[in-house]
Amino acid sequence: MIDNPVEISKDAGIMEAVHLILVNKISGLCVVDDDHKLVGVLSELDCLDGILKASYNDSGIGKVEDVMSTDLVVASQGEDIVDVASDMLKTNSRRRPVVENGKLIGQITCRQLLRAVKEFSVPKDKREY
Repeated sequence: MIDNPVEISKDAGIMEAVHLILVNKISGLCVVDDDHKLVGVLSELDCLDGILKASYNDSGIGKVEDVMSTDLVVASQGEDIVDVASDMLKTNSRRRPVVENGKLIGQITCRQLLRAVKEFSVPKDKREY
């Protein structure tokens, strides 16, 4: 689990979210309220959607809350990682926020799962190949 996932306020602008995604080289953000409760997730595609809609409608680029996903599937800290990974595949999710009492405490990502599998399956001593 990533203990401190990159997060953003629902009131932030989409371009601020784009900046965080690009600077941190990630595919999305957890969206939290003032009490640090998870209220949504925001992907690169959500940001692109907001930008394109603004250009077609000749309006300003909106806020994170305008395009974030609120249909949340979350994990708990003690949840079995194989079950989490299987569900992420079924739902085609790249990330799974981890919450405790509604508050964001971490995140599990596909990249993190792949890294863990690689570290588990590749012997430490290269002579064992």
